[in-house]
Amino acid sequence: MTTLIESARWSVWARATKMGAAAWMAGDGVVWLHLLKTALAALLAMGIAMRLELSSPRTAMATVAVLMQPFSGMVLSKSFYRVVGTTLGTIAAVMLGAIFPQQSALYMLGMTVWISACTAAAVRYRQFQWYAFVLAGYTAALIGIPVVMEPGGLFMAALTRAAEVTIGILCSGAVSALFLPLRSSTALQRILRTRYSHFCLFAASVLGEKIDDVAYEGRFADLVDQIVGFEATRKFASFEDPNTRVRSRRLARLNSEFTNACTRLHALHQLLKRMHAGRTTPVLDAVRPYFDELSDLLVRLKDTMKPDGTRAASAALELDRFQSRLPEFAGETRRLLATAAPELLLDFDTTMELLYRFVDEFRRYTEAYASLNDQNHALERTVTRHAVTTNGYVVGFTFLRAVLAVGAMGALWIATDWPSGGYAVIGAAVACALSSTSADTSKFAAQMAVGVALATVAGYFFTCFVYPNIEGFPLLCAVLTPVLAFGAFLSMRPSTAGYGGAFGLLFCLLAGPDNVVVYTPDLVINNGIAVVVGMLVSSVVFAVIFPTQMPWRIERIKRDLRRQMKLVCEGTLGGLDQAFQSSTHDLMFQLRALLLKHSEQHRDALRWMLALLEIGHSIIDLRNETFDMPYAERLQPGWEAALDTVRRDLVDLFEQPDSARLTHAVTSVEAAIRIAQSLRGTLRADREKRHRMQRILSYLHFIRTALLDSGAPFYGSAERLHRATAPRVRQPHD
Repeated sequence: MTTLIESARWSVWARATKMGAAAWMAGDGVVWLHLLKTALAALLAMGIAMRLELSSPRTAMATVAVLMQPFSGMVLSKSFYRVVGTTLGTIAAVMLGAIFPQQSALYMLGMTVWISACTAAAVRYRQFQWYAFVLAGYTAALIGIPVVMEPGGLFMAALTRAAEVTIGILCSGAVSALFLPLRSSTALQRILRTRYSHFCLFAASVLGEKIDDVAYEGRFADLVDQIVGFEATRKFASFEDPNTRVRSRRLARLNSEFTNACTRLHALHQLLKRMHAGRTTPVLDAVRPYFDELSDLLVRLKDTMKPDGTRAASAALELDRFQSRLPEFAGETRRLLATAAPELLLDFDTTMELLYRFVDEFRRYTEAYASLNDQNHALERTVTRHAVTTNGYVVGFTFLRAVLAVGAMGALWIATDWPSGGYAVIGAAVACALSSTSADTSKFAAQMAVGVALATVAGYFFTCFVYPNIEGFPLLCAVLTPVLAFGAFLSMRPSTAGYGGAFGLLFCLLAGPDNVVVYTPDLVINNGIAVVVGMLVSSVVFAVIFPTQMPWRIERIKRDLRRQMKLVCEGTLGGLDQAFQSSTHDLMFQLRALLLKHSEQHRDALRWMLALLEIGHSIIDLRNETFDMPYAERLQPGWEAALDTVRRDLVDLFEQPDSARLTHAVTSVEAAIRIAQSLRGTLRADREKRHRMQRILSYLHFIRTALLDSGAPFYGSAERLHRATAPRVRQPHD
C-alpha cells in the first residue's frame, strides 16, 4: 500500500515538474535559450575568424549580434537578405571609390545619396526585405568611409568584410538550426490551430450577439495584426522547413480565405446592429434560428482541429451540409414573412445572403486548412496576391530626411577634419536605416544613442581592464559572454530594442577583439562619442523635420486607405478581392503602428477601415454579379449607367467625405435599387436570372444600410442624431 502511495506521489510530482518545465520553456526558457545561442554563435564566429587570421573578427561578431532571432526561420530569412544587402553595399562602396578616388566631398555626396535611397526603399518594402535595403545602405558606409582616402585598400577591405560577414552568417544559421532549434514552422502550426479555434468562438459570439461594440472593435483590430503577422511567419518558415515551402502557396491562400471570412463576419455584425437600431424585429426573429444553429456549430468546430489537421475535412463537410440546407429553409421562412411583413423582405434577403456568404467563406477557409495534410494539392497551383502599399510622399520624405541627417554629419566631418568624423557619419547612417520603420523614429534613434554610450563605456572598461589581464581563448569567451547576452536580452524586449540593438552592434565594432589587440582606449572613446553624436543629430532631425508622428503623415495614410474604394470600383476584377483585402489591411497595420491604441484617431481609422471593407466587398460582389448581363440593359435602359453612378459617387464620398456627397451616394444607390426591383419583376419567369437579380438587390441594399449607419465615419457627431428618420426603400410583394 505504501509503495502504491509513493508511486502515485512520484507520478504526480513528475507530471507537475514536466508541466512546470514546459511552462518555463514557453516563457523565460525561450529568453535564456536565445541569450545562450547568441553568445555561442558570436564566440564561434570570432574564433573561426581568428583562426583564419582575418583582420577584424569583430565584424563577424557584429554580424551575429544583428542576425540572431529566437526562431531559426527568422535567422535564415534574415541571413539571406543580409547576404543580398551586404553584396549590394560592398559593390556600391567599391564603385563610389572608383568613381571619386581621393575626392572626399564628392565621395560623401554619393554615399549620402546611396544611403538615403536604400533607407527610402526600406520604408517601401517591409519585413525582412527591409533588412536587405538597410544593410545595402550602412554596409557601404562601414566599408568605404574608413578608407575613403585610401582607394588602394578599398577593394581588399571589401573582400575582407565580405568574408567576415559570411562567417557570421554561417555561424548564426548553424547554431540557430542545430543547437536546440526553435522552428518557425512549429510556431506556424500553433498559430493555425489557435487562430481557427479563437475565430470559431469569436464568430459564435458575434452571431449570438454576445459581444459589445468596444470588445468587437478591439478584437477585429487584433485580427488585422494577425493577418499581416501570419504572412511574415509563413515566409520565415519557408526558409527552414521544406514541408512548409511545399505548402507555401496554400498557406498564403489560407490567410486570404481567413481575411475574407473576417470581412463577411464584420458585414453580418454590422447588419445585425443596424436592424436592431432600425426596428426590424420580425426579420431578427425570422433569422435567429439560423444564426443560433450556426453559432452552436462553430462552438463544436473549435475543438475539431488536431495538430495534424486531420479533422478539418470533416469540419468542412459539416459547414457544407449547413450551407446546402440554408436556401431551402430560408425560402420557407421568406414565404411566411412575405405574408406577415412584405416590406421587410429586402432586409431578410440581405441578411440571408450575407449569412450564406459567410458560411461559404468559412467553409473555404476550413478546406484550405484541410489541404495542408496533402503533400500535393490543387491549391498549391493557385497564386494569391499580397499587395503592400506605402505612400509615395512618405517614401520621398524619408529619403530627404536621411539626406539631411547623413549629409550634415558628412559636411561636419569634412569641414572640421575630425579624426573620428567618419564614425559620426556611420552612426547617422545606422540610425536612419534601423529606425526607418519605427513608429517613433526620433525616440528610437535616441535609444540607439544611449545604447552606443553604454557600449562605449563597456568597451573602455574591456580595453583598459579586461583584455590586458586575460590570456587564452577560453577566458576571452568567458568574459565576453555576459556582455553579448546583455545586448541580446535588451533586443528581445520591444521597449528596449533600440538600446539592445545598438549596444550589441557597436560594442562589437568599437571594442571587439581582433587578432592583434591594440590597447587604445582613447580611440574607443573618440569613436564612440562620434557615433553617439551622429545618432543624436539624426534623432533631432527626425523630431524636427518630417517627424513620423506628424498629423500630415497620418492623414496621408488615412487618405490612401479611403482611396482603396477607387481600386474596388475601377480595378480589374481578376484578383481584385485579394489585392483589396491585403493592401487595406497593410495600410491599417501601418496606422496601428503610428497611433496609440484606443485613441480617438485610432478609432476613427478603424471605423474607416471597417466601412471600407464592408462596402468594398459588396461592390466587388456586385461587379462580379453584374458582369456579362447584356439582357439587363435591354430590358431596363439606364441600368449600367445607374451602376456606374453608384461607383462614381462612392469613390467621391470616400475621397472627400461630406454630407452632400453622402446624399448623392445614397440617392444613386436607391435609384439602382428601384431599377433592380423592376428588373427582378421582369425576370420572374427565369429562376436563375431572378435569383441573380435578388443577390444584386441584397448587395445594393447592404451598401445603402452601410451608408446610413449611425456609426459610420461619414458623419459628424451632430449629423448622427438625424439619420434614423431616413426613408426606407420598400420591397414590393414578391
